[in-house]
This record gives sequence, C-alpha cells and structure tokens, in this order.
Amino acid sequence: MLTFPNAKINLGLYITERRSDGYHNIESVFFPVPWCDALEIVPSSQKTSFQSTGIPIPGDAKDNLCLQAYELLRKDFGLEPVKIHLHKVIPIGAGLGGGSSDASYTLRLISELNNLFLEDDFLEDYAAMLGSDCPFFIGNQPVVATGTGTDFTAIELDLSGKHLALVYPGIHIGTKEAYAGVTPKAPSINLGTYIQETPIDQWRDTLHNDFEDSIFPNHPQLAEVKQGLYDAGALYASMTGSGATLFGIFDHAPTLPAYPANYTVFTCQL
Repeated sequence: MLTFPNAKINLGLYITERRSDGYHNIESVFFPVPWCDALEIVPSSQKTSFQSTGIPIPGDAKDNLCLQAYELLRKDFGLEPVKIHLHKVIPIGAGLGGGSSDASYTLRLISELNNLFLEDDFLEDYAAMLGSDCPFFIGNQPVVATGTGTDFTAIELDLSGKHLALVYPGIHIGTKEAYAGVTPKAPSINLGTYIQETPIDQWRDTLHNDFEDSIFPNHPQLAEVKQGLYDAGALYASMTGSGATLFGIFDHAPTLPAYPANYTVFTCQL
C-alpha cells in the first residue's frame, strides 16, 4: 500500500504559557499543505524492516517514528511483519511536521493493511504517544491547536486557488534556541475567529509567530527571506513552526528571488 504524507504550516503561533511539566502551551492554526513524502508498507515474509531514500534521515533507522508507530499497533493487535519504505522529500527539522506526518500515516496505513478499522479518535490517541504534532495528521484538516498542540478545534478555512511558496534555508533550529527569547503570553486576538473572518492581506500586521522574535536576531537571513516573499507579492508571509521554513501565500503564481543552492523551495496552488 502506498500513501503520501503531507506537511503542514502554522498560521500564527503563540506561546501562551510555560507548564509545570516543562513543556509550553501554544495556540496556532495548523493547515495542511501538499508538500509530500512517499510511504509504502507491504507484508513481509521475514522480520519487519524499515528503509528510506531521498533526503538522508539522521539517527538509527530502528528509532524512526514509522517503526515506532508500527510497534504501537503491533503490541495491541499482534500484527504480522511488514516492510516499510519511506521516500523523504519534506525537509527534516524545518517546522513542517514531516516526521510527524510520516508516523501518523503509518498508523493509518497499518490499520488499513490489517483491516483494523480503527476510527480517527483511536488513531489520534496512538499518534499522541509519538509526538505532539502527530495527531493533527490523522484528521488532516485545518484546526486551532491549543495545549501542547494536541487539543484541536476544527475551523472552516478554504484557501483554494491561492498559491503557496515555501522556502527552507537549510538552517536547523534547536528547541532550546527557539524558546530562548520567547516570553509566554496570551494572544491579543481570538485566533480562530480572526483567521476565518479577516482577509489574508490584513493578516500581516496582526498574525504572528512568536518564535520569530527569538530566532530572527540569530539568523537574519530568515527575516530577509520573509521580506523577499512580501517583495514578491505575498499577501501574508511567516515562519512556520519553530523554523526555519518561511512561507508566503499569494493570489498568483509568484516569481521568487534567486536563492542559494542550499535552499529548498516548494511552490503549489492550493
């Protein structure tokens, strides 16, 4: 069975509170975008295996989230061995949720392959064991995410016909660096209502990713990419997640600046 795990972007990202367990509560709109990996899972006559092609994945393959997803279901349902092949296209550690998407799509594909008929609520519970972004990719629809990013409220948000540009400058932003300059505070807007009721070309002065305050001073090229997206005609531009990918939403197919060879660029019509 073959499927295509997609990325997501954050429309606004507010760090609202530091929790007693050391994590942070956030408020953000998660929006799926069609930048995809390719994931194939087939039955195996030998032991379960995982291999990847495309962008190299750091670390030991046995620790990959796809294998961890399989193991969660195997423990509860006694699954037969499988071969998992992931072709990695979405940049790693870029704030796009690619690894989380791969894990959640693995859960769904394993469920389908074995006729488990697991409903989304059950799959989201398994996904939450793998990472805070993972449950989003089960429903894979626009939501306001709160708590640690696993509490969802569905919203109506249709960007059909808009054009999207994503620019990843190849910079890895660690969690410690991302949070270093952030002061938690409640957003000044009702995020879900604002996103749904405010024209996109008015988001620029109000809709904000708090991580930009922490990260841009250390990596001024990111601010330059964001400004370049506006110069190219973006209705709205922002960093997504904790970085370092920048995105722009356009009314038309954009003509982007020439970027260095180590930058990765993706464009599409939504």
